[in-house]
Amino acid sequence: MIARSYPFGPVDGLEIDPTYGRLRDDEPLARVQLPHGEEGWLLTRYDDVRVALSDPRFSLAQAAVRDTPRMGPQRMGAILTDLDPPEHTRLRRLLAHAFTMRRVEQLRTNAERLASRLLDDVEKAGPPADLLTAYAIPLPGLMICDLLGVPYADRDHFQDLAAAFMSVTAMTDDEKIARLGELAGYLAGLADQRREHQKDDLISALVVAQEDGDRLTAEELVQLTVLLLGAGYDSTACHIVNSVYTLLQFPDQAALLRSRPELMPAAVEELLRWIPAQEISDILPRYALEDVELSSGTVRAGQPVLLAKHAANRDPRQFPDPDRFDVTRNAKGHLTFGHGPHHCIGAQLARMDLQVALTAILGRFPDLRLAGDVEWRTGMAMRGPLALPVTW
Repeated sequence: MIARSYPFGPVDGLEIDPTYGRLRDDEPLARVQLPHGEEGWLLTRYDDVRVALSDPRFSLAQAAVRDTPRMGPQRMGAILTDLDPPEHTRLRRLLAHAFTMRRVEQLRTNAERLASRLLDDVEKAGPPADLLTAYAIPLPGLMICDLLGVPYADRDHFQDLAAAFMSVTAMTDDEKIARLGELAGYLAGLADQRREHQKDDLISALVVAQEDGDRLTAEELVQLTVLLLGAGYDSTACHIVNSVYTLLQFPDQAALLRSRPELMPAAVEELLRWIPAQEISDILPRYALEDVELSSGTVRAGQPVLLAKHAANRDPRQFPDPDRFDVTRNAKGHLTFGHGPHHCIGAQLARMDLQVALTAILGRFPDLRLAGDVEWRTGMAMRGPLALPVTW
């Protein structure tokens, strides 16, 4: 079988290439070739993607020693995504001791205060405004500072370092690597301080987290913190700005949310399902450890699969009339945060951030609308606009 060149072509905003739908119907196990690495299988059906996310016969750890299908010359990976159970389970359990729902909900009131303060500044400056730089980026950045326990005096410097996660063309690869290295050093220093003086923050909780006498090593703690920061900063900022953009495209749905704010939790799930947040399919391929029968065919032992979660989220077998955006839909079960052992541990924090961010902006600006054309960033793991110009 001749492999298809992948990605299929340039993306336009938050549109989904129609090729995904055709493959989901006619070729749900499609052979693809990315710019680098070996060929792989692209999965587009909900049931198949869900199985590949959770079945232990598919390994993420194998990707660390293979010529993985990938977009760039360097392989993407991180401490949790390079491990399978039981090593992954150990770290996940220790992290779960610190990253609790209670801790996330404790941040909600402060998130509401931060959102209001940022929108005060937007309103005071007057229209037009760029909601990306004025709101969508700083809100999760400030929330992560609160979560981790970054001192107020360090927050500007910390966010400057963390901006490396958001860089598209503003930094060279060397500059980005240097900033991330400095960030890791800063977080290591913060962890050292918390070993001496505990506070009510995530780093303190990670320092003391243990199970059956097992603790995180200093290196594991820093790597996990950097991973949480990268996932929580860039992806949450993109989800916020993409969600605002989507609601502006569907003013009837935005009006419904304003009149029925109790719909916001369901609306956030629908936004997460409907928006194709990732630029391409899951950039972390999984390798079959043995032959695996899927509904779409057989993946042989040693073969990699790439997971089109955004295509799976539009599978009519799972979500009726899937291309319709409907804030009253029950979209629970979407795969945006993954499924199974590697389900995003920061999902509840991202949900809370989105609920707070969207509630605040819909309430503050009932006449919010676009104030110009929107340009979209390319070549990144997450889709999103380079700016979101709005007026009111």
